[in-house]
Amino acid sequence: MHRPDASDAPAPSAPSAPSAPPAPPALPGLSDLLDRARVVALPLRTRFRGVEVREVMLFDAPGGWVEWSPFPEYGAEEASRWLRCTLEMGWGAPPEPLIDSVEVNATIPAVDVAADGEIVAKLLERYPGCTTVKVKVAEAGQTLADDVARVDAVRAWFDERHILPRVRVDANGGWTPDEAIAAVGALTRGGPLDYVEQPCRTVDELARVRGTLQRSGIFARVAADELIRKAGDPLAVVRAGACDVAVVKAAPLGGVGEVLRVAEEIGRFGVPVTVSSALESAVGMGAGLRAVAALPPLSDDDGMRVRPNAAGLATGSLFAVDVAERPIVDGRIAVGPVTPDAAVLDECAAPSDRRGWWHRRLDAVLEVLGA
Repeated sequence: MHRPDASDAPAPSAPSAPSAPPAPPALPGLSDLLDRARVVALPLRTRFRGVEVREVMLFDAPGGWVEWSPFPEYGAEEASRWLRCTLEMGWGAPPEPLIDSVEVNATIPAVDVAADGEIVAKLLERYPGCTTVKVKVAEAGQTLADDVARVDAVRAWFDERHILPRVRVDANGGWTPDEAIAAVGALTRGGPLDYVEQPCRTVDELARVRGTLQRSGIFARVAADELIRKAGDPLAVVRAGACDVAVVKAAPLGGVGEVLRVAEEIGRFGVPVTVSSALESAVGMGAGLRAVAALPPLSDDDGMRVRPNAAGLATGSLFAVDVAERPIVDGRIAVGPVTPDAAVLDECAAPSDRRGWWHRRLDAVLEVLGA
């Protein structure tokens, strides 16, 4: 199987930095926004990327319920991109969907298979019909053997059902290049990997890992995540030929329109995208689903329709309590808005000090946007 490298990509006519994102739609003042706001703290089933309780700010906007949920450690500038997405979905006109449901992947956190041999099976049962699985690896305090055991458990579960899964692993930049190369070698002994997501932290490190895997004959695409959503120039890693897949997220990029713009730019280099979540609630997941549904269909060089990458938008299964339901049916989730359950809004309401923190944060971010 051929994996394209930088020389395969069509030369773009103007490989310049992407244009500035569009201005956000007009928005109400702070007091009006706060009148529409609810802050909730949603517990997760399993610790995920260090998070046990996910705080989100929801708004009953003119366009329906929307979410603003940048992680607490993000500064005002980064959080402002998330607010652009909120404004687009609630007060603007996001691009129209072309399909009514989206294929999604299952997500397996960095669970300890040795401590609970049934944990992977229990998790996969929450994703009916999903045949693509993303497995978290390179967790602090764990070993490569733990990662291999987790991936092997996923393969075994599907093998019992005579299904060939697509397995992805996500290291969140937790490996050095040498560790990443060794890990991919170990993780592919039991079967192929669809791709390894963000194995290292820098563009140069990703390029080194990708090149070494190609020369070694190990087919495992390299995907970039943090190097796209946290970069001032999301295309830098693509122009460097350091990735085969770009993971994009609606809120961190600034909205559905921005996802489509970046995907079009990236596509000119022959690199497909995977739209993924930023651990939003069922309300916030609407932006990512809308983005996938609005992407144009993919075709190969012969004009044949290509199956797009399954979206990482089924992370609602990680929540012990969510504000609404987005059921998975035959491996897909329907596109469209949801209304939060009033009882959950009350039961999971954040304490007053945390509400105050979010209110002050919103005020600071509105200043960044010039509101």
